[in-house]
Amino acid sequence: MTVSPSRVRESTEEPLPPLPVHPMVDYTLPSTPEPFQTDYQTGTPIAIDLGRSTLRLGLTTKQEPSNVFPSVSSRYRDRKNNKSLTLVGYDCFIDSSVRANVRTPFDGPMITNWDHLETIFDYSFVHLGVSSSGYVDNPIIMNEVMAPPFQQRSNLMQLLFETYAVPKLTFGVDSLFSYYYNGGSNGLVISTGHDATHVIPVVDHRPLVSISKRLNWGGNQSFNYLSSALSLKYPYFPARISNYNVENMVKDFCYVSKDFNEEIKHYLDLDNLEKKDVVVEAPFTEFIKPVKTEEELALEAEKKKETLRKLQEQAQQRRLEKLVQKEQDHVYYTALKEKLAKMNKKQFLETLRAEGFEDEADLNKYMASLERSLARARKQDIGENDTDTGPPSWPLVDIPDADLDEEQIKEKRKQRLMKSNYDARQRAKEEKELAKKQAEEEARKDKEWRESDLESWSADRRNKLEKLIKRSKDRKKLKEELTDRKSRAAQMRMKNIASLASDDGPAVSGSSARKRKAAASVTIDDDPNDTFGANDDDWAVYRDIANVDDEEAEEEEEQMILNLESELLEFDPTFTVEDTLERQFNWRNSTIHRFLRGPRDYQEDDQHQNHQIHLNVERIRIPEILFQPSIAGVDQAGITELCEDTVLRRLPQESGFSGDDSNRILKDIFLTGGQSLFQNFEERLYNEFRSFLPVGTKLKIRRANDPLLDAWKGMAKWANTQDSKGSYITKKEYDEMGPEYIKENNFGCVKL
Repeated sequence: MTVSPSRVRESTEEPLPPLPVHPMVDYTLPSTPEPFQTDYQTGTPIAIDLGRSTLRLGLTTKQEPSNVFPSVSSRYRDRKNNKSLTLVGYDCFIDSSVRANVRTPFDGPMITNWDHLETIFDYSFVHLGVSSSGYVDNPIIMNEVMAPPFQQRSNLMQLLFETYAVPKLTFGVDSLFSYYYNGGSNGLVISTGHDATHVIPVVDHRPLVSISKRLNWGGNQSFNYLSSALSLKYPYFPARISNYNVENMVKDFCYVSKDFNEEIKHYLDLDNLEKKDVVVEAPFTEFIKPVKTEEELALEAEKKKETLRKLQEQAQQRRLEKLVQKEQDHVYYTALKEKLAKMNKKQFLETLRAEGFEDEADLNKYMASLERSLARARKQDIGENDTDTGPPSWPLVDIPDADLDEEQIKEKRKQRLMKSNYDARQRAKEEKELAKKQAEEEARKDKEWRESDLESWSADRRNKLEKLIKRSKDRKKLKEELTDRKSRAAQMRMKNIASLASDDGPAVSGSSARKRKAAASVTIDDDPNDTFGANDDDWAVYRDIANVDDEEAEEEEEQMILNLESELLEFDPTFTVEDTLERQFNWRNSTIHRFLRGPRDYQEDDQHQNHQIHLNVERIRIPEILFQPSIAGVDQAGITELCEDTVLRRLPQESGFSGDDSNRILKDIFLTGGQSLFQNFEERLYNEFRSFLPVGTKLKIRRANDPLLDAWKGMAKWANTQDSKGSYITKKEYDEMGPEYIKENNFGCVKL
């Protein structure tokens, strides 16, 4: 039984359900405006958690911050009403024109735009309910970065003391406030913030700031890294991907791998992608084709049939004309070879050059090419539907022109063309019959060979198939190289074209009017007057000299490959569907396809697929940078190495530090910050610690109850204790001793 190539390529797998598609989350404004508080109390401390992305503030007598909004501002000029507006927080996103002018007071982790910060503070105190003519009669507890430059703390003091006349204030690190709120006293605080990650050892409530470590990688860098990766992955994505979209992708779909090196090896396997590939679709307006009635469809089908019939007739007529022309050329050059055989050497060479040939080998080469082309043309379906019972008559063909009038001469030319067409059809039929008999004889011999010696027959077929596939690959590779004007193949081809174009003497043959240009002996490199190719437009000649024979050869090669594969699949038990050429180039075997389009086939005309992003290796690659910063080109140690160096090397060197303190620290590894919310973060860190700690060491890793709000809650909790009373810097102390004077506390506010 013969196996058809189409049946061979049919998938026997059961259809899979569609992958779940997640809509790309865009920015949405809160349902209610930022509230104005009515329970303001003079003298009650105010806690301000000024984050890189979000500001949280409120009176410390409350359990939750009163106001939470983005720490951004925007200045907008309303030209219609001739007014200038200054907006803060969520108000900056009410309109696209306002959103375009959004600014942040930060540059990295540091505050650089103090005017914007003052605007944000004005907005904050107004919504908190402060109504004392711009002055804030409340102590301020505020966060700061670990070991800030003197200018940061100095400018903050100046802004709060001199602009808002606060009575007293103090600073602290947000991660230490979070650790305090969660009941920590001895432990290792790992804070994954917006712009950096810190490792801070804490002993008896006292942070050891001098041996703390910082990794210059945080949430902001993760968002930027994914944004750059998506720009490279989908350079022509039809929709705009905003920073807010990227942030939500990181938060919603990224997770920490338990064993990154092992998981990344198999992440793009089809079965694994079916489980872990995440499809995110950008919003778009779908174009729906209008539905046509049955009458319109029938009319279009009829028009297509009529057009197709006309095209087939025109194509058949062109084939006939080409066949007649080739027949005439073949007759002409056959006669020319007979004449050349009777000439002497001098006449022989003169006649060849007059016909446009260099030598006899050139003529023989052209004749061989002409015969191959003629054989291909005769094999086509010419004269198949000829229903004439006998040969038609052409009475004027054999009458001399001198015996005919003008109308008869025109009719004679027409009859001559019809006779040539008829003769061509007859020869084509004869050659078809002969080719059919030869094919039957070859099939019989091939069958005998296969039945007598299957091994050698299969080896021969495999050898032919391998050669055809190699030739097809080489042809495609050459075609790709020719599209690059800087490639060696393109340069050589252009030289040949320029050499042919530089010859002005085309030779014209007799009856065929064949135009040929002799190969020039001077190349473009040797001719200083030839500037062909200097202009980029000259290279467009590639499109004008496309070789149709190459397309015919490709079609023939493809059909031969399919036939050989079909035979091997039917008779060779060792040849499977996986060995076929199509399966070798199947999208299932393409790593690039799986990386870009996931575990399913891609349809170019599908509007939904064109607006979809596939997150696969990025899901574990982004969080992994915390453990391997070299992935993103950061020349620093990961958090595992930082923790190992701190616990096993730096801490034992501290004065007054004992082994019991080390054990106490390892019993409380505390995680806080936005990136600590990644799935598997605690488990991965536990395994990393076990890899460098002695066997049997007691280890406990925990995460903050609320990594985003616990810092503010820690400020509020500490403000109501007796320890906070002596940690404030008063306005009088500031005026007397300047911003250099600070009071140390157990929250990172130390003088280094």
